[in-house]
Amino acid sequence: MTVRTGRVVVLALGSNLGDRRDILQGGVDAIAGLSEVRLIAVSPVYETVPVGGPPQPDYLNAVLLAETTLPSHELLGRLHEIEAAFDRVRLVRWGPRTLDIDVISVSGERSDDPELTLPHPRAHERAFVLAPWHDIDQAAELPGHGPVAELLAGIDASGIRRAVAPLVAPWTES
Repeated sequence: MTVRTGRVVVLALGSNLGDRRDILQGGVDAIAGLSEVRLIAVSPVYETVPVGGPPQPDYLNAVLLAETTLPSHELLGRLHEIEAAFDRVRLVRWGPRTLDIDVISVSGERSDDPELTLPHPRAHERAFVLAPWHDIDQAAELPGHGPVAELLAGIDASGIRRAVAPLVAPWTES
């Protein structure tokens, strides 16, 4: 039996440059490699049309559930380091990227800090976050917005489709 001592975090990953699936897998592996993070679940991969920003290629997206003992801002810093390791550059808002990792929710924590707003301010509108999240946690709730299943049912999900190749979970339960 695994004893949980951290806070549950929901992370959304996306990639639309390079070998998108391999980059997502690398992101999952890098997050799993953080000693203060324990992966709980990895969603199926979805291919999605870009939302906002300039014209760009379609994304591959996935959601992770994890447990962490890191403070939220420190977790964000580590995730930015992982993005940088995959050559993420921040030139155009909502522009194309090799790897994007968003912190969606951290155990119901609320923050209006512009560097880390929690829960993520647009997650309730994004099928590419809600659909994969719902796949791995049907009882999930987005703080301040309600059940993920209800949010997903209330938005247009026509721009997303489940991709064929799943990500490999880089852990085994003991």
